[in-house]
Amino acid sequence: MTHSTVMAASETALLVIDVQEKLLPKIQHADRVVANTAFLLDAARILDVAILATEQYPKGLGPTVAPLREKLPQPIPEKTAFSSCGVPNLIENLHRDGKFRVVLAGIETHVCVLHTALDLLAHDFWVYLPVDALGSRYAIDHEMALRRLESAGAVLTTCETTIFEWMRDAKHPRFKEVSKLIQERMKNEP
Repeated sequence: MTHSTVMAASETALLVIDVQEKLLPKIQHADRVVANTAFLLDAARILDVAILATEQYPKGLGPTVAPLREKLPQPIPEKTAFSSCGVPNLIENLHRDGKFRVVLAGIETHVCVLHTALDLLAHDFWVYLPVDALGSRYAIDHEMALRRLESAGAVLTTCETTIFEWMRDAKHPRFKEVSKLIQERMKNEP
């Protein structure tokens, strides 16, 4: 018997929110956000976790940054609503595909991530926030959004914890591939 908050890859989607060229330079710890989001994307591909993404008004904020764009399904849906749930059929497709747990990565924690998470929670999804793959321009906004989301029912976690939950066991058939990703990540940390 596992706790109700424990994820399984088969019932989870990873949603990358608005990691775009013109906004990213203003984000605190932007390099960490991109590296950790890429880490999540690589593991999600190996473990067959569904991958989704959005871009907030790309005409003004530019496209998703290249290191992530090449890892994302194309085309990336555009939106003007702060919530990614404003993308047509996003909620319906998650339900249809049996993805009732959603991991959010991206920017900004206190705007588009917050709005998306609250909307997903309102639609009875489990929402997971790997805090090392989220960012805002100001630390206070990031921290307050995380506190608000945790009190609303979102689960705070980290990228590595998320990935180990997706596997659940060292006997997972793709464990060695994911283990290589983890080792590469450790080599590249400052």
